[in-house]
Amino acid sequence: MLRLLRTLTLTIALLAGAVPLLAQTVPPAGKEQVDKLIAVLKSDAPQKEKVDACRGLAVIGTKEAVPALAALLGDEKLSHMARYGLEPIPDPSVDDALRDALGKLKGRPLAGVIVSIGARRDAKAVEPLAGMLQNPDADVVQAAARALGRIGTGDAAKALAGALPGAPAANQPALCEGLLRAAEALAAKGQRNDAIAIYDRLRSLQPAPHQVRTAALRGAILTRGQDGLSLLQEHLQSKDYLPFAAAMRTSQEIRGPAVTKALADAVPASPADNQVLLLQALGSRREPSATQAVLAAAKAGEKRVRLAAVRAAVEIGHPSALPSLLALAKDSDGDISRAAQEALAALPGQQVDAAVVELLATGQSEQRLLALELIGQRRITSAAPMLVRVASDPDASVRAAAIKRLGDLAGPAQMPGLVALLMRPKSPDDLGVIEQALSTAAARADRPDRYAEGLAATMARAEPAQKSALVRVLGAVGGARALKAVRDAMKDPSAEVRAAAIRTLSAWKTADVVPDLLALARRSSIPAEKTLGLRGYLAWASREELPAGERLSICREAGQLVQTTEEKNLLLAALGSIPSLDSLGLVMPHLDDAATRDSAGAAAVSVAQRLLKGKAPAEVASKLVEPLKKVIAAASDADLKDRAKAALQQAQRRAGRK
Repeated sequence: MLRLLRTLTLTIALLAGAVPLLAQTVPPAGKEQVDKLIAVLKSDAPQKEKVDACRGLAVIGTKEAVPALAALLGDEKLSHMARYGLEPIPDPSVDDALRDALGKLKGRPLAGVIVSIGARRDAKAVEPLAGMLQNPDADVVQAAARALGRIGTGDAAKALAGALPGAPAANQPALCEGLLRAAEALAAKGQRNDAIAIYDRLRSLQPAPHQVRTAALRGAILTRGQDGLSLLQEHLQSKDYLPFAAAMRTSQEIRGPAVTKALADAVPASPADNQVLLLQALGSRREPSATQAVLAAAKAGEKRVRLAAVRAAVEIGHPSALPSLLALAKDSDGDISRAAQEALAALPGQQVDAAVVELLATGQSEQRLLALELIGQRRITSAAPMLVRVASDPDASVRAAAIKRLGDLAGPAQMPGLVALLMRPKSPDDLGVIEQALSTAAARADRPDRYAEGLAATMARAEPAQKSALVRVLGAVGGARALKAVRDAMKDPSAEVRAAAIRTLSAWKTADVVPDLLALARRSSIPAEKTLGLRGYLAWASREELPAGERLSICREAGQLVQTTEEKNLLLAALGSIPSLDSLGLVMPHLDDAATRDSAGAAAVSVAQRLLKGKAPAEVASKLVEPLKKVIAAASDADLKDRAKAALQQAQRRAGRK
């Protein structure tokens, strides 16, 4: 241990940058090096050199260094560093020197030597230290009390106990601290009865600081072992917060069902503040035996206590809590209800999952709705087959919730059941919910073409409403097979199905639908479908994942087809997102139309800003000047004018114009 202390001493000194060059590399303790340091201590060297020599001897010192270091113990300026050098030296002569100094020193040097004796736990010093307990210097008395505590022998404890009665108030905390240290040391040596006697005396000592009494209570409980349970239980039920808090902290150091029962038994009759702490402790112990006590506290009483009980039930995590938490989930207090529902979602274990599924099968409507919510929150995928059955339940609210959960949890095995529900919905109101569930489930598919094949085959026998829903689901699935089915749906006799197909193509994830939308916009004889196709086609012009050149080509084609002001504005919005002079050229004619003037101005400014932000060369910047001037002259919106002026100034600077 002393060798370890020497190593730590050097490490700390190195980190502090205070070790002289001699000790920087931890050299072996050679006699020549030790002699050099001793010579420094005996010389008239400056204080700094002697301090450094003491540090060095703390690392490599031997018994030969003891007299030189001991000679400095009475030096007010060097006493501390002399002790620093002495304490790590593993030789009995150090203890002899320190004991010898007790009769020669006074004041701070004496108190310091006493501290060093305590650090070395010199049992031979007990008698002289006991005499120091009557010293008129409070610093000396307090140092002696703490040193005797660290020595921790029976004689040291007796000396401390004898000095405590009648001791000045200023010295009593140190004497108590010494006794606590001594009791701990005696308990570690197996002298339990002696330690318990000290703890019992201190915990009933009046008037003593509460830190002393609570520390003594802890020691009294822990040292008694199993016999300390009744003492723990007594103070867990105390109305006095300080001993209660001490008992609570101590309970966390003891495992076992007996302590858990003591904590649980204390809950009902305790004040609310104490109940919260008891419940938190029970939760942290995670022992199922406490579940019923915790749940009893959750049923009634102050809200903060009930909330603490619900949280503790989750921490314990026993399935037996499920019925009570289900009841609490319907509590009239919204905070309690929400806490219980969150607890139900977090309560771990397959047993809880099974109980939730059982509740879905046997409960009343309100309970079944809660079970469905929990199935989703807990991701109980094993419930999917039952969800398919419940999705046809007579209760509309239960049915809708089951369908939604199916969308979240369904796998390949449940897809046919969902499709069957779509084909024969219990109510027309269910169609949208089933469609959403199918889309959600299909979007998770790892092999979308397999789903697309089955959905496409189903469309042949579907009514228009169901067929339209299937088209939208195919849009969520994606892939080549789904796209073919949607293209086929564009030829369906039903206008509803065709509109669904066009909207689905407009929102398609890949650009291979662009030719379909252009063909529709060009050739459809039905104005509504022509408009849908054109809008879908223009939407692709605004999708920045496409190269700017392709988007510009779409805009050129669309420019020949747009007719209404709304369509022209869509075209202008798309052109405004393309940083190109060609795009600007397509925008400018619309500035002359009063209906599209502001939209065209905004698009022109947007193109200019994008080009200038992209470090457009002077030649390009110069070609922005006139269009921006035209925007400023034509725009009626003040903000648009300001943005155009800012872009114009930037373009002129880039082009080298004033």
